[in-house]
Amino acid sequence: MNPTPSHRLPRGVYLITPEEPDDARLLARVVPLLPHVACLQYRNTLGVTVQRQRQAHALRLACRDAHVPFIVNDDAVLAAEVGADGVHLGEHDAAITAARILLGPNALIGVSCYDDAALAQYSTAAGADYLAFGAFFLSTTKPQARRAPIELLRETQALGLPQVAIGGITPDNAHIVIAAGADLIAVISGIFDAPDPLATTRAYAALFD
Repeated sequence: MNPTPSHRLPRGVYLITPEEPDDARLLARVVPLLPHVACLQYRNTLGVTVQRQRQAHALRLACRDAHVPFIVNDDAVLAAEVGADGVHLGEHDAAITAARILLGPNALIGVSCYDDAALAQYSTAAGADYLAFGAFFLSTTKPQARRAPIELLRETQALGLPQVAIGGITPDNAHIVIAAGADLIAVISGIFDAPDPLATTRAYAALFD
């Protein structure tokens, strides 16, 4: 699909893939959820390069068919190789400007700002397309992640970029961050560890209706 401009990144579920070494199982777990999410981020911190290239390519094709923006976590080079719609950068990842040069003017570049309003301001000025904040609640994926106050979402709305809330967000507490200004809610284990991932994804998505 064509890169999606940041101002058209839809509100809803920002789905992040689980660590899954089996390619077929990864697709089987992710593809049925795509019609109900706003975008998909491919996250694989354990796999070798060849596996990550293979999985990212397959997911990019699935997202294209579902008309869902596809974002690669941490790795702008991999994002460029598979024709992803963008990349998500963490605190210690490559600079926004370097990713922009590599991926082009229409790529989606997101930045993790954690609990740091100053980092959000810097990232906005550097050309980020959306900002991620959290953890807002205790996260099973990253239990040691530093916590962000709910008020941070309200404080940074003036920056004018879509806001992604992450960290321990469930269908029961997601309304708190949405009410505070979150445009998207990022979820991994809340969906993929649920007894019925599809029903759970729909429950998250319904909170934006």
